[in-house]
Amino acid sequence: MEPTPQKGKRLTSLDALRGFDMFFIMGLAGIVIAVTKLFPDSTVMQWLESQMHHVEWHGLTHHDTIFPLFLFIAGISFPFSLESQRRAGKSHREIYRKIIKRGITLVLLGVVYNGFFQLDFENLRYASVLGRIGLAWMFSALLFVRFGTKTNLALAIVLLVGYWLALWLIPNSSDPYSFEDNLVGTVDRMLLPGKLIYGSFDPEGLLSTIPAIAMAMFGMFTGQWIQLPSERYPDTKKTSYMLIAAVLLILIGYIWSLQFPINKKLWTSSFVCVVSGISLILFSLFYYIMDIKGYTRYALFFRVVGLNSISIYLAQEIVSFSKISNYFLGGLIKHLPELYGGLLSHIGYFTVCWFFLYFLYKKSIFLKV
Repeated sequence: MEPTPQKGKRLTSLDALRGFDMFFIMGLAGIVIAVTKLFPDSTVMQWLESQMHHVEWHGLTHHDTIFPLFLFIAGISFPFSLESQRRAGKSHREIYRKIIKRGITLVLLGVVYNGFFQLDFENLRYASVLGRIGLAWMFSALLFVRFGTKTNLALAIVLLVGYWLALWLIPNSSDPYSFEDNLVGTVDRMLLPGKLIYGSFDPEGLLSTIPAIAMAMFGMFTGQWIQLPSERYPDTKKTSYMLIAAVLLILIGYIWSLQFPINKKLWTSSFVCVVSGISLILFSLFYYIMDIKGYTRYALFFRVVGLNSISIYLAQEIVSFSKISNYFLGGLIKHLPELYGGLLSHIGYFTVCWFFLYFLYKKSIFLKV
């Protein structure tokens, strides 16, 4: 019999971490790159600049962790939502219906983001970041509700190992993890309609959703762990155990990568283990600082974004925040040296996005899916 979870409370750390993660999509990566260009001879700055880009194929940079962290956070949130629904007397059928509705909604929003209203369906990309989150979270949530922790942990392991074996053993290729010849691309070309972003395959395609399900499940295990009663499991102990688990996941990932390379575009199982560990470390730090120690003075700066993360993700594709920024700062930028003008331009874009979300926050307008 599993311990009874403590009554749910909204974690300041979770909203803040989601906001921190979205900062890089919202323009912080551009600011960092602009700063590094001011110091072209600095080895440290060159390394930092490289971390703001995705790797071409095998390997890992900070930029490769942004999307997985968001999925991990979505997983952490679900046990709290599930507990709230159960306290409200929701039946399993109602809970399942809500999960499926949310998953499908995210898939549809992803298609809209990719240009649905251009009505060019032959060249429309149907796979998407939001679609990956929707499907991976949905299947993980359905499993989480249906089965116990031990069964779900076993299923997560089966998904990761099975995905590895499928990519390794099925293709008739000397390099089954190559860009040119991999099982992920074969499945995408067979089953995905419309445009594949890389021509031969899509990094948010169908088959690579399998390991993403396991990653969302790791997030759900984390949320479930946080829910355990503080009387029996002190918060500091929870944090320590999370950090230990994070280190183990990273070690497993890097050892696994000796045979199954770390690769975001393929969402390899080694990649999932490493980025899950990194995500768990970040959450542990935010949780310890904000929810255990209560240092929330600057939390609002992050939470404004974290509470409306999907809004800003979609809005950046629809609203020209750069034109708004340029309206106020364009004259000053013209009179600055090119590198400093570029930096100010990136800062202006980020600032306009943040104030847009702050306005929504003050008006209590939140896009909830």
